[in-house]
Amino acid sequence: MAEPFLGEVRQFPFNFAPKGWAQCNGQLLPIQQNQALFSLLGTTYGGDGRTTFALPNLQGRVPVHPGQTVVLGQTAGEEAHTLTINEMPQHNHQAKGGSDATGSGLAGKTWGTSSSVSPFAPQPNTIMSPNAIAQAGGSQPHNNMQPYLVVNFCIALQGIYPPRD
Repeated sequence: MAEPFLGEVRQFPFNFAPKGWAQCNGQLLPIQQNQALFSLLGTTYGGDGRTTFALPNLQGRVPVHPGQTVVLGQTAGEEAHTLTINEMPQHNHQAKGGSDATGSGLAGKTWGTSSSVSPFAPQPNTIMSPNAIAQAGGSQPHNNMQPYLVVNFCIALQGIYPPRD
């Protein structure tokens, strides 16, 4: 295997970092002992920039190339998400009920709070029964992950200092 560039990130199928590499788990390293690597990463991934800097943390993350709306070191997204009202598409619920106050269409279901009220009267004047439109959903978080395979991301702590073009 060719000597890596210092700071190069590779994927490995085993659960440890090879000699000269470290897992990309966000750990803090001392600048004093890793000056060349610090000159490449700076505090992009964390650290105080005086005595420490952080390695990238790819635990539970998918790497994304920087672009117009995302920059190096930025994190976003979540493994599970609970929808809010503002995220739900606008929609209607179908009202359920019987065709008359006795519930002959659907037994025990009426439109009004009183079964003696006929919703088909010329001027129905009653409060709608809360059972006419039931709540839906459980407000539980749902999985938000694309299909994935877990591998070990490691960063080279030693290697060739990458030249710039």
